[in-house]
This record gives sequence, C-alpha cells and structure tokens, in this order.
Amino acid sequence: MKTAIQFGGGNIGRGFIGMLLSQAGYRVVFADVAVPIIERLNQDGCYTVHIMDTEVEDVKITNVCGIMSNGPEVIDAIADPDTTILTTAVGLRVLGFIAPTIAQGIQKRIANGVKVPLNLIACENAIRATSQLKEHVYKALSDEEKAYCEEYVGFADCSVDRIVPPVRSENPIDVVVEKYCEWNVEKASLKGEIPEIAGMNLASNLMAYIQRKLFTLNTGHCITAYTGVLAGHKTIDQAIADPKIYELVHAAMQQSGDGLIQEFGFDKDAHYKYIEKIIGRFKNPYLQDDVTRVGREPLRKLSATDRLVSPLQTAMKYGLPVDKLIIGIGAALRYNNPEDPQSVELQGKIAEKGVAAAFSEVSGVTDQAILDQVAAAYDQVVTMF
Repeated sequence: MKTAIQFGGGNIGRGFIGMLLSQAGYRVVFADVAVPIIERLNQDGCYTVHIMDTEVEDVKITNVCGIMSNGPEVIDAIADPDTTILTTAVGLRVLGFIAPTIAQGIQKRIANGVKVPLNLIACENAIRATSQLKEHVYKALSDEEKAYCEEYVGFADCSVDRIVPPVRSENPIDVVVEKYCEWNVEKASLKGEIPEIAGMNLASNLMAYIQRKLFTLNTGHCITAYTGVLAGHKTIDQAIADPKIYELVHAAMQQSGDGLIQEFGFDKDAHYKYIEKIIGRFKNPYLQDDVTRVGREPLRKLSATDRLVSPLQTAMKYGLPVDKLIIGIGAALRYNNPEDPQSVELQGKIAEKGVAAAFSEVSGVTDQAILDQVAAAYDQVVTMF
C-alpha cells in the first residue's frame, strides 16, 4: 500500500499534512520522539480532527501509525519501496537533526536497488525549507548517492497555511484546526508520477505563493500578537477585536501587500480581498489562539527574510509607505516573555546595545533613517495600546 512518512507528529503534522495524506489514501507513518503520541497512534490507529469554524465538523483520520524518529524503524520505513512521499512539520531548526536519518534511509533504498521515486516536502513555516533540508541531507551523501537522488528523489519546496492552535482535548492525539488550509507545492521539483492529493496545489510560481502567505498571514498574525500582548489580550481573536489593533494590523497588511503587488504583479483588488479573508480568520473565536504562541521566537520573526523585515524592505524598494510596518516592528521589539529564550535574548541585546543597534544586528537593516524610525516606534507603542 502506498505509504507516506510524516516527520513530526505534532498538531500541524496530524491536523494538516497527515490529514490530507490519509484522506488521499496513503498509509501515514508519523515519526516523532514523543513516546506518548507514538504509543497512542499505534494503540488507536486513528484520531479525530475537530474543524472549528462557523461550521463545526469532526473528521476521523484512519490508517495511521507511529514510529520513533530516532530509531532504526524509521530508516527501514524510508527504504520501503511503498514509501513514495516524505513530509516534515518539525520546525526549521530541527531539519538539520533529522537529515542524517533521512540520508540513511536513502542509502538503504540505494543498497536495496529501489528505483521507485521518493518525494520530500518540508512543510515548515519558512522560505524554501525543503531546499534547506536537501542541503542537510546531501552533507551525509557521497557523489554517487547524490546522483541517485537527482534521478529518484525529489526535493519540492512548498508553502503551508493553516492555523492549528495547541488546544488540548481528552484524547491527546486529537487536533483542533480552522477550516481554511492551503498547501502549495513546487511541481517542477517532484520526481516520477505526480501524487494526487486533494488540498495540495501544484504550483509553477511557488515564490509568489510563499511571499503572499509570509507577507499577509504571517505579517498580520505576528503584529496582532505583539500588539495584543501590549494591550493585555490573551488570544488572537480578542486582540483583533480591539479597534486600535485592527486598524494597525489592517493598514500594515495593506502596506506589505502593496509591496507584493509591485513585486509579483498581483491584482490589487484580488489581493486586498485576500487580506480581508486572512483577517477574518484571526477573528475565529473557536481557535483560542494564544498571543504568546503566535509571538514566540521574535529573533526569527525579526530576521532579514522573515515576516516583518522582508515586507518592510520590499515596500521600501518601491518607495511605498512603511510606517505601519515599522510600528509592528516596534511592538515586536517590546515582546518580553521570560519563558521564551529568544525573547530573553532580544531584551538582553536591547538593554546592552540600545533599540536601534539591537534591531540592526538582528535584522541586518543598516539604513539609519529606518533604524531611527524603529527606535521611535519602540517608544511610541507603549502608549498606543
């Protein structure tokens, strides 16, 4: 039976990618280090995805099992000729840790003479995560093994979009998700027969999809979170219901969107409608998405290629207004969460070097005028919300 391996048995793995793979007829093998999750998957062989939106729906996901991602079983599973797709939802940082195991699985496919194509898709919240996974995997392969990969192993970049908050249920492997989901996969990078998976869009212009999601959902989501923290709100839906936050987030998303429109030639009316759809998702009261979850890891979110600085730089390139994006950055720099190591590190940098220098170090921005505006926004946001 056709098999898919999903590295990462967390909420995204089960509530999004694993769900779509199972519904497409794959036997889904979840690989993770969380023993309770693996044991429960093997015990039940199924779980439920609770779709919480204007219409509530429970979807039973079947034909699933679990294996430890740090054990020999996963290498055998990758080497199995029935395995034709391998996906990840582990976080960008973890890709480097699982890559050697994936490389061993590929080496075993070679040793066993398997010539059935295998497609790898890293479904991470980052730009070209699969390309980064490929670099990690190739470090563990010989030139001959890399040549095998060029013929039989696809590394397809993708963009993923579904809000999956960490809501606890009675059954620890059940998941709560929003109805909306989008999974765009770079068609040209797939090897062999193209998999037919409902909910997976085969894209020829993937960067446009990646940037559209990053500059819209991710930009708006994190600004909502950071301003929500400042205003004392606990969840995203509470924060976006605050008129001051809504006004800022809406304007910032339009500023990021105007840069996208110039960069990729998007239709302005269509993109503005997309913005309204995204903000509508933030308002979903069923998700109860914590602002600290969305705001976590501010150093990553403030980096040059991520959801705040990249939209800023793109809009600036076309001479467009960026004042609302800068206020969002000021709020991000104010994020002070002692339980978040990146927040602690960020606040340490600010205390040591000052706002402008700390932001420049984290983001790579050197334009003094922008640094001055960011420092002013850092002071301004305290009294805005």
